[in-house]
Amino acid sequence: MYNDIIEGFDDEKIEGITITLAKVPTVDGCLVIRCSGWLDLYNYNQFQKRVTKAIGAGFTRLIFDLHAVHRMSSLPIGGLVALLRSVRAKDGDLVLQDVQPVVFDVLQLLGFSQFFTMTSTLEDSVARFAHRPADAAFPRVFACPICEVKLRAGRAGRFRCSQCRTILALAETGAVALG
Repeated sequence: MYNDIIEGFDDEKIEGITITLAKVPTVDGCLVIRCSGWLDLYNYNQFQKRVTKAIGAGFTRLIFDLHAVHRMSSLPIGGLVALLRSVRAKDGDLVLQDVQPVVFDVLQLLGFSQFFTMTSTLEDSVARFAHRPADAAFPRVFACPICEVKLRAGRAGRFRCSQCRTILALAETGAVALG
């Protein structure tokens, strides 16, 4: 498969998975990465190299369309967390779209389902990037409600306190809640 969006994206063949790309013209730096097949220990390294190329090309709002991924092991899921951190450091984000039940079960079993935004349609995925309330002032500094350590968040979402490891949810409005 040839992708003309990112130069060199398809230089290496990946066993077990096919990846196609589509730009989202209404959102700057937004790319849909459609995956088909499986992700495991044997092909994740090449998959990560390709996604890193996309981030290096300026795409920091990534939508992973997983409707045709029928298996994913723990290594790629942990790697997706690393990719999430990478794009968030560049004021971007990552959305998992149309996650199949077998993949969702692995995400949930490993405790990673809380870290990802998951949507069921492309319209919902794009809306996560296109809409940001004007009253949301990010980055935001706030105190953890448990240990009172000062935390900095670049955007709304769920994360762990760096001190007490409590899972916190920061709303678009800036409200902090447990869990």
